[in-house]
Amino acid sequence: MTAPEPIVRRKLSDEVFSRLERMITSGELGPGDDLPSERELMERFGVGRPAIREAMQALANLGLVAISHGERAKVLQVSARSLLRQVDLPAKIMLSSSTDSLEHLKSARIFFERGMVREAAEKATADEITGLRAILDHQRAKQGDSDAFIAADMAFHTRIAGISGNPIYAAVSEAMLGWLKEYHTEVLIWTGKENFTLDEHEEIIERITAHDPDGAEKAMIKHLERSRALYTQRAAAGAA
Repeated sequence: MTAPEPIVRRKLSDEVFSRLERMITSGELGPGDDLPSERELMERFGVGRPAIREAMQALANLGLVAISHGERAKVLQVSARSLLRQVDLPAKIMLSSSTDSLEHLKSARIFFERGMVREAAEKATADEITGLRAILDHQRAKQGDSDAFIAADMAFHTRIAGISGNPIYAAVSEAMLGWLKEYHTEVLIWTGKENFTLDEHEEIIERITAHDPDGAEKAMIKHLERSRALYTQRAAAGAA
């Protein structure tokens, strides 16, 4: 005879959460719509205010609704960017607690960016290339300013991903760069090799401009592998 499987009673807030979630996923409530007031939901579901508020907060934590004091909660438009931002904190905790995880992420970034730069070389318009050059000019002007230089570096790589026209690619690029940022913020300044990065970015733009996917991929790999090697040297020096 099989062991009994007791039915676990759900918390009221969990049930409220499920019902509100269904209202959103079914299309009953769409992006920009206000949710019913707390009082209306209390009457509709026959529960108290704490259960409603707990469920609302859970929805907000998932990026599904926005809660403003004194106003009704509003359904948000879920995007690839907002979805990935929900895992920012867990990702950073994972990276800070595991050297292997950091190495795996850096490898994944290289794999990802190889494909993105090939797409950019195949699809980039004159205006998109002009945009890349503007970012490079801005980055060149920010030499010596660690935060601004790295922000421009991130913008450069995210813009390349955006040339694909796929918002998921751009969101993934932005997320990975954000997770890696604290490990690379001072690398280029620390080594005094900002010019190497600028020259490599210039080479990548030239290959994209020439619509040369193979050359663009080769230039990107060279750029990222050098950055990876610099991180290793910095870590070793810090431990010495």
